[in-house]
Amino acid sequence: MKTALHIPDSERLRYRLMGASDAPLLFELDQDPVVMEFLNYGKPSTWEDIEQYFVPRIEAFTDPATGCSLWEVADKENDEYLGWILVRQYGFDTHYHAADNIELGWRLKQHCWGKGIATEAAQAIVDVLRDKPEVNCFSAIADEKNYGSIGVMRKLGMQFVDNRIHHTPKGDFPVAYYEMPATF
Repeated sequence: MKTALHIPDSERLRYRLMGASDAPLLFELDQDPVVMEFLNYGKPSTWEDIEQYFVPRIEAFTDPATGCSLWEVADKENDEYLGWILVRQYGFDTHYHAADNIELGWRLKQHCWGKGIATEAAQAIVDVLRDKPEVNCFSAIADEKNYGSIGVMRKLGMQFVDNRIHHTPKGDFPVAYYEMPATF
């Protein structure tokens, strides 16, 4: 049996693998239309969306041994749930799947924005996974007008590659694709 990957606490944050029992936290985060603006044009997720779409999708790519999952991001001082970091193989359920390309994503409460929390959390993940032989590169996607997320990508050291269409079961969305090698 493989041991689950551990992400050590960073300066301000603590991390934990999320699962189906965390559906209420996922729902809570998705109720802010501003948080959802660049994901689905500001429409809060319904409880049905979380239970029937989001949780099964997370479970499909979760592998505790490799760290693929959603990772809860919490404030170390007060244990407040701040949001999550996505870690999965790029294109995990598509024809353009790349097992050696680890896609990172983030969704945080609005009061966390502009404070370096997404960068700190994503960097904690990169620091653990970058030396794994099965990881060749890290990538991220965002709406090309989502300057906050693109700023996080750049702070991590990712470079713009191209604009793409991101295919999901909920529809196709234009995104900017950024990438960086796992080792420098």
